[in-house]
Amino acid sequence: MSETNSVNSGNGVNGGNGQKVALVTGANKGIGYEIAAGLGALGWSVGIGARDGERREAAVEKLRAAGADVFGVPLDVTDEESVTAAARLVEERAGRLDALVNNAGVTGGGPQEPTTVDVDRVRAAVETNVIGVIRVTNALLPLLRRSPAPRIVNVSSSVGSLTLQSTPGAETGPLSVAYAPSKTFLNAVTVQYAKELAGTGILINAVCPGFTATDLNGFRGVRTPQQGAACAIRLATGPADGPTGRFFDDEGEVPW
Repeated sequence: MSETNSVNSGNGVNGGNGQKVALVTGANKGIGYEIAAGLGALGWSVGIGARDGERREAAVEKLRAAGADVFGVPLDVTDEESVTAAARLVEERAGRLDALVNNAGVTGGGPQEPTTVDVDRVRAAVETNVIGVIRVTNALLPLLRRSPAPRIVNVSSSVGSLTLQSTPGAETGPLSVAYAPSKTFLNAVTVQYAKELAGTGILINAVCPGFTATDLNGFRGVRTPQQGAACAIRLATGPADGPTGRFFDDEGEVPW
C-alpha cells in the first residue's frame, strides 16, 4: 500500500471514526520515529513528516508492519511550499489534527565557539529549529482548531535553558552559539504561542528528550530514542486541564 492511500474505512479519511490524528515532523528516524511509534501504539493515526522520501517510506512500512496506522507526509520545514502541501495532505486525509509534534531539528554543524563561528551555522539552526516550527505550526493551526483537544509539542533541549547555561557546574554540553541558542529561541516562541492561544483549548509546551543517542549527536547519547520520546508522547496525549506554555523533561519542569 502506498503511503498516500487511506488505511481507514468509514468516510475514507483518518479521524472519521473518532480516531485521533497526529503529525510528527522529522519522524523517519530517532526520537521522531519513536514518538510516532508511541502514538501509533495508542491507536492514533500518525503522519510521518520527513523530507527524505526513501527514509520516510521505509519508516512508514516499518511502522505499519508493527501494526501502526501511519501515513507519509513529504515535509521540509524550511520550505513554504512543502509545508503548505503537507497541511493540505493532512486535511485531505483526516480533516483535522489533534496533535502536532515539532520534532525536526538540526545542530547547524560545528564547531560553534562564539568568537570563531561561521554565521551560516547559526542561520541554519534558527531556520530549521525556530522558523521551521513557526512555519509548520501556523500552517497546521486551522486543522488543530478543528480538534476537540488540540496539542502542540515543541521538541527543545535543556541546553536552551538560560538558567542552566548560567549555573556554574551545570551540564550544558559544549560551547554552542548556534544550536543551544536556537533552542532558547524556540522556548521563547513556545511561550508567545501559549499567550496568544490562551483560552482556545490549544495546549503548547516544550520538551527536552534528554541526552538521547541519535545521529544528531553521533549516537553519543546515554538515553534510547524510546526514552527520549516519552515526555513528548505524554504531553501530546495529556488532559484538557494540562499545562501550557511550559518546559518539561522526564523529571518534571525545566527552568527557562
